[in-house]
This record gives sequence, structure tokens and C-alpha cells, in this order.
Amino acid sequence: VNITENSNNYNVALAAPGLKKEDFKIDVEGNMLTISSEKEDKREEKDEKYTRKEYSYSSFSRSFTLPEDVKEDAIDARYENGVLNLMLPRKENGKKTTASKRIAVK
Repeated sequence: VNITENSNNYNVALAAPGLKKEDFKIDVEGNMLTISSEKEDKREEKDEKYTRKEYSYSSFSRSFTLPEDVKEDAIDARYENGVLNLMLPRKENGKKTTASKRIAVK
């Protein structure tokens, strides 16, 4: 994860190759941003003499405490070329919120 900031926003870049945008769950609860994913893959081959089954399961979860000056309602998430990019815009005055929100990945 790489986090950068400028005067207008914070940027979070998370390398996650092999996933689809539908695999991510991004939640904001209070001042906590959580990025998670679960992926399960099953394959089965059958022949007269054998049956082969393969199972693969992977998951991760990362949580970050948001600065007070982040506009939770305007967070934008995009997944391109194996990298999930989140743009967290800053607001003028830092107010604490306790609302929960799910962020859609575009």
C-alpha cells in the first residue's frame, strides 16, 4: 500500500493483481477505512481413470484510520491494471462523523 497526500486529497494505491473490482469491499465506519477481499476458486477435471479437484482461497483485510479532514461522502475507488486506487478528498474544516458507508469500485 502506498499513501500520498497533497493539499486537495489523500491517495491510497493498493497492489492487488488477479482480482476483479467486484472482489473488493471498501467500508468507512466512523473514521476507519477498511479494504477487504475474499476470493475462492474451484476447478475439477474428470477422466475415466481419475478425478482431480483444486481449491484456492485467498483473502485480505487492511484498515486505516482516516484523518479528520477527509470527506467520507466523496471517496472514489477505481481498479485498473491490478492496482486499486482510492482518492480521499479533503474538507475545509475537520468534523468527526460516525456514519457508515460502503464505497463502490469503478
